[in-house]
Amino acid sequence: MGGLTAGLLVLAALAAASLFIGVADLTPARLADPATREAAMSTLMDSRLPRTMALLLSGSCLAIAGVIMQMLTRNRFVEPTTAGTTEAAGFGMLLMMLLFPGAPVVVKSLVAAGFACAGTAVFLRLLRAVPPGAPLLVPLTGIMFGGIVGSVTAFIAHRYGLMQSLGAWRNGDFSVVISGRYELLWLTLVLSVAAYLAADRFTIAGLGGDMSRNLGLDYGKTVAVGLVIVSLVSALVVTTVGSIPFLGLVVPNLVSLAAGDNLRRTLPWMAIAGAALVLVCDMAGRLIVAPYEIPAGTVFGVLGSAVFLYLLLGRSTRAA
Repeated sequence: MGGLTAGLLVLAALAAASLFIGVADLTPARLADPATREAAMSTLMDSRLPRTMALLLSGSCLAIAGVIMQMLTRNRFVEPTTAGTTEAAGFGMLLMMLLFPGAPVVVKSLVAAGFACAGTAVFLRLLRAVPPGAPLLVPLTGIMFGGIVGSVTAFIAHRYGLMQSLGAWRNGDFSVVISGRYELLWLTLVLSVAAYLAADRFTIAGLGGDMSRNLGLDYGKTVAVGLVIVSLVSALVVTTVGSIPFLGLVVPNLVSLAAGDNLRRTLPWMAIAGAALVLVCDMAGRLIVAPYEIPAGTVFGVLGSAVFLYLLLGRSTRAA
């Protein structure tokens, strides 16, 4: 418990630092000065605080979604961006913009979640053709499937002049987050709590269908609950801030190496680590080329891809 408290304190310090980094001049001194307090408070409440909360919610829920997918597929290299889930959500969002552009954001997010769930179900069906002794084929299958869905989405977007919108969904960018445009992400907190309550079931499901049933678990229902959580999280994040590649892969692997595979114990750590990494990458993106910004999705994409290759090559070496 002491370690978890320390982790929360570090996360709180990162969140506080995030509030005061950016182009607009926002400092504790300006908040305390009566002459600049009103403008500073406006910047804080309208931009910096919503952005920081979006970073915390997105990072934590994507890490949780990633470990759920890894448990359900029994593969360490699977997460929404390596299983076609994110691409399927983007495809659903694109269709909504084409067919029902005036629909509320909530409706668009729900439709995107439905497509994400369908895409994940197709991915799980494809895994039945993967030989049990070839675990590295699982993420490759997901990446290829996601590439097909993404290519179809890009073709349609190019045909109807929506490539700019498509680019926004494919790259997590928190610079557009302001008050009134991120609140749907609070639903991911509810989904994260639901995942924690079902953590023991997901841990058992990670043993496989036959073993889970022998232990009395309703395996099919557990998988369905996991798919719903992963799909809703992916859709809400994609439609609000865009995709953050490899986050759901990197964080669960690093945490499990340090703390094991019992989700009841490790899930809070995954949420903290996911939120902290996204905060650090977003702040780095604001500082590297200041006063311009590099999207957090780009920064983490570089970091995450390097860690992904390290894990992939490390697994191959150990298998040899």
